[in-house]
Order: sequence, then structure tokens, then C-alpha cells
Amino acid sequence: MMNNQYEVTPEIQAWLQKSLGSKSELNEMVPLKGGTSSHLFEFTAVREGRFESFVLRLFTLKEWLMMEPDLAKHEAASLKEAKKTRLAVPEIVAFDETGEFCGMPAVLMTKISGEVVLQPVDEKQWLKEMAIALSKIHRHAAEDFEWEYFAYNDALKMERPVWSGYADEWMRAFYIVGGIRPAAEFCFIHRDYHPTNVLWEDGRISGVVDWVNACRGPAGVDIGHCRVNLALLYGISAADEFLAAYEQAAGENFTYDPYWDLAALVDVSEGPPTVYPGWAVFGMTGLTDELIRHRLDAYLLSLLKRFDE
Repeated sequence: MMNNQYEVTPEIQAWLQKSLGSKSELNEMVPLKGGTSSHLFEFTAVREGRFESFVLRLFTLKEWLMMEPDLAKHEAASLKEAKKTRLAVPEIVAFDETGEFCGMPAVLMTKISGEVVLQPVDEKQWLKEMAIALSKIHRHAAEDFEWEYFAYNDALKMERPVWSGYADEWMRAFYIVGGIRPAAEFCFIHRDYHPTNVLWEDGRISGVVDWVNACRGPAGVDIGHCRVNLALLYGISAADEFLAAYEQAAGENFTYDPYWDLAALVDVSEGPPTVYPGWAVFGMTGLTDELIRHRLDAYLLSLLKRFDE
């Protein structure tokens, strides 16, 4: 996990001051928990006599920037596009595309209220609300958005998972995903939709955050990604409940291809599975690497069974 002990330099402070207005009063930068691939800070500023809350993202992971050097530009464009979904999302204030001013690519955005909830009082309603919100994202075609979906891993180059007792089944899944991709209409997708990127307030979703990977692609990509996260956090039943809620929200004309569940597995299959650090940060205790491996194997077997039906 990336820690948030990163210094906000005078150069970054100067850029923030310029972006918010020379007369703005910036208050202390507070590191935000949960970041695993960038550094996030929350702060307030007084502008024209009003307190406003902001989030600063610093793209400090060099490996990620090498693969996607346009991350700041991408997130800025994604936030503008996400606003068209009519969900509550952060608004872009400014971005430093190349790091010219901050020493690294950076994004300044507004902060929306709410908290991550990983232990809901009413899990069924919690899953339903997340499914409804995701269906709203997918109703936006985003036809002119320039970023398009690509798989993070090549299924046909995946190595045999020696950590699993079901290596043959994993290789079958890789083979299926490496085959012909099902036809699907493209729409706006979040690309990293899961519980720690959904904020709640008074039992309702108050916003969706972390849009840096948003793109045009099949809706199934988001559904599969959220489902594998739910399966690891809570078990197969939660993942299935989410799918049922999404299908209801999307309407009778929507059909989900289980291919996308297997594709999501390929996306997250990079070495032995471990507990995602963000879960513990947000209070989800009791998870172990052994439990995650067990749940991932069980989920795989359930998907292959569904695929054969």
C-alpha cells in the first residue's frame, strides 16, 4: 500500500494558490486514507468569504505514469464527462498534465461529502443502491469521449496459478477470456467501480469518486469488476445479489454475459491474491490472504459453472 506521507512542496502550494485564486486562503493539507496508486490530500480554502473543500491528487507512482502518461488529463476529462451522468461527482478545478508546476502530474478537484461504507446495516439495500448508481453511469453513451476500454492483462499470457488448488480451472478461464469477446455496445464506464469508490450519507449514495480510469467500454466490465470485489469482501451471494439488482435497474432489455466475470478475474490475477489494503483502512477487518484465496477459487468455480449453463 502506498502511504500518504508525501510532502506538498512550496511549488505545489503555489500552483494550488494560482488555481484557486490569489486571494484564497488555503488551510492545512490532510492526507486521505485509502489511496494505493497515488497520493490524495484534502484541504479547505476560503474563497470570497466561503469555505470550500477540495481534494488534491498527486500521481507519484512512476510505473503507472510510464504506462499511462496522460493520467492527469484523463482524470480531468473523466470528471467533466461523469458530471453528465447526473450523479454527484467531484468537479475538476485544475490539472497539471505533465508536472510542469507540481513536479509530477496533479489534479485538483472539489470534495464531495460522504463516507465509504463497507459494513452496511442493510446489505441488500446497499447493494441495490450501488447497482442503480452504476446503471445510471452506463446510460450515458459518451460517444465523443476519447478513452476506450482495454484489458489490463493478456489472458493468453497468464501464468499457471501455483497458489491455487484449481490451476486447471484457472487456465480454462484464461483460455475463455483469450478467445472471442462477446459483442457489446460501448457506453461510459467507471472502470474501477467497487465499494471503496462509493460514498454514503444518511443511508444513501452521496457520490462516486476516483474516475481516473473512466472510458468507453462494455457495461459488463464495470459489473464484473464490482462483482469480484464483492465476492472477495463478502462471498458469492453478495456478488450475485448485486448482479440481480443491476439487471433489475438496467431493464428487461439488458443481458449480462458471464464472460465479463471471467475477464474481471484476469484483470485482478497478478500473483497470489492478497487482502486489498484499502479494505482494512476503511474498517473491514478479519480478512486474511488465505481467506481471499479461498473466496477467489470458490468464485471462479461458481463462474465456470454459470458459464456452462
